[in-house]
Amino acid sequence: MTTSLRYPFSTDGDRLAPELLDLQRRCPVARVGTNSGTDAWLITGYEQARHVLRDRAFARSVLGEVTSPTQDVPILAPEILDVMNYLRRAGLRDEVVHALGRDLPDLPTGWVAEVTEDGLAALIAAGAPGDLQRWFAEWVAAQCLCRLLGLPFEDHRWLAERADTDLTMVTYSPDELARNWEQLRDYLHEHMATRRPGAPRGLADRLADRNTGPDRLTDRQLSNIVSVLFVSGYEDFASFLGVAAFNLLQRPDTMAEVRAEPALMPRCVEELLRRSVVLGNGIPRYVTRDTRLHSVDLAQGDLVLLSLDAVNADPAVFADADDFDPLRAPNPHLRFGHGRHHCPGALLVRRNAAIAFGVLLDRLPGIRLAVPVAEVPWQPNRMAIMAAGIPVEW
Repeated sequence: MTTSLRYPFSTDGDRLAPELLDLQRRCPVARVGTNSGTDAWLITGYEQARHVLRDRAFARSVLGEVTSPTQDVPILAPEILDVMNYLRRAGLRDEVVHALGRDLPDLPTGWVAEVTEDGLAALIAAGAPGDLQRWFAEWVAAQCLCRLLGLPFEDHRWLAERADTDLTMVTYSPDELARNWEQLRDYLHEHMATRRPGAPRGLADRLADRNTGPDRLTDRQLSNIVSVLFVSGYEDFASFLGVAAFNLLQRPDTMAEVRAEPALMPRCVEELLRRSVVLGNGIPRYVTRDTRLHSVDLAQGDLVLLSLDAVNADPAVFADADDFDPLRAPNPHLRFGHGRHHCPGALLVRRNAAIAFGVLLDRLPGIRLAVPVAEVPWQPNRMAIMAAGIPVEW
């Protein structure tokens, strides 16, 4: 029987939904109803979330199975929720880890700064008020993901529309979402089919070139996985850049401090990662065996949802958790997960966000919101929270 408490509570990025803070205080492991009509356990406490992320009683891969519970629409293929394990079994995981590793070889720092400059130049050319969501957040994210995967940037608007549709909850029917995904998957399949051996355009071609062993992925599986890499990478990065920019614009003193001392930018980005409200829904996990969490009995087959936005505002872990402190140290937020469930794209977001915000503060020292905070519009029903536009002047 579905509970009366329906999650998610909000998909706006201006503040953390008060229901999350209330649950964190009263009941950090709470029963909620989901968009799919099933029940789930919502986790809002830091220690409880960290336990879920490190305990093998909770898994993600099982959620790709047809009979597994869902929080929104059914999953179209198991590899969509189990990307890294499918890549590992096919001998392709190391290629992705290298591409997202220490040096981010496909995304040189100078290039990231240059494309950020290009986006801001387009913003300026269009005149004030300009849209920072389009020309900064979405522009930088699309540039980075297209170059990483080797996709033509001239297709970025079409690709972004497919990604936006895929991560929109409630609005579309399962059939509409399936058709949208099929279009994206077919595009990636055709792109990889046109590659030239020995001359990869990016990570997608390199994966296709190496997908030759006895445990090789089918063309459909590989196209699904590359689609996931684009959708998750683009949406998560564009969401964070937009919400983080919105947060910074409300803190001119912080912008001035970091502009005067650029070495502070990495720590400022960590606090932006902690305080930005970017999750429209929860990070899902499946209970693989009966277990107990915070005095609550969970049964095998239960769905668990982690609200990392709430977790990262837990006052039991973060002193003055409601404050934005660009010098906060230590800052053990769980934005990218924990332990074996650490997001492989963490460096892409951390490093490139620091570069992009550095360029923004240097290029537009007088940047400010062109409307009151309450008038910044938000896309409804988004899994990765996005502003519909961030009007700015400079």
